[in-house]
Amino acid sequence: MKFSKRGAVAWLFVAAVLCFVTPGRAAETEKATFAGGCFWCMEHPFEELDGVSAAVSGYTGGHTENPTYEAVSGGTTGHVEAVEITFDPARVSYEKLLEVYWRQIDPTDQGGQFVDRGDSYRPLIFYHDETQKELAQMSKRALDASGRYPKPVNVPITSAGPFYRAEQYHQDYYNESPIRYKIYRYASGRDRYLDSIWDDK
Repeated sequence: MKFSKRGAVAWLFVAAVLCFVTPGRAAETEKATFAGGCFWCMEHPFEELDGVSAAVSGYTGGHTENPTYEAVSGGTTGHVEAVEITFDPARVSYEKLLEVYWRQIDPTDQGGQFVDRGDSYRPLIFYHDETQKELAQMSKRALDASGRYPKPVNVPITSAGPFYRAEQYHQDYYNESPIRYKIYRYASGRDRYLDSIWDDK
């Protein structure tokens, strides 16, 4: 096949464009990590968001590598149950993730969350960069100043460290064991509390 000089230039231009604009090219994603008590209850609020590709249950914030559920629950590892969220910042902002997070927890309780007590159920925000840190601090101050809670908002904001994926039977528990999940969630008192605080739903 023969090309004219003009045709060859045009073909090179098209080829160059295709190198940079390829259909299906993966979007740039970021991580966000939140602890809010039982991680079963923290996955689906984030997975419902457009722009979130995954919410993984796991353990973070402790001093033991590859901890097990039994060890974390026993309070010997320093870890908390948490969710690590993979999101596309072009489709969902970190501020939106923070908004969703606050609506899942009791941010005044550092003794645990609802029926689950102990250090492994403490609420924390783990930031992955300075921008997330600043946004989390601003969001926390605004929530505290809103007067929505009778006690101070008491959620530490700390740098993210190693995140260890929890055992497979914990992943997407609300989908895999829906009846057990609903029974647990109702009995935990989480929804009754959230409905009393966020009555503007």
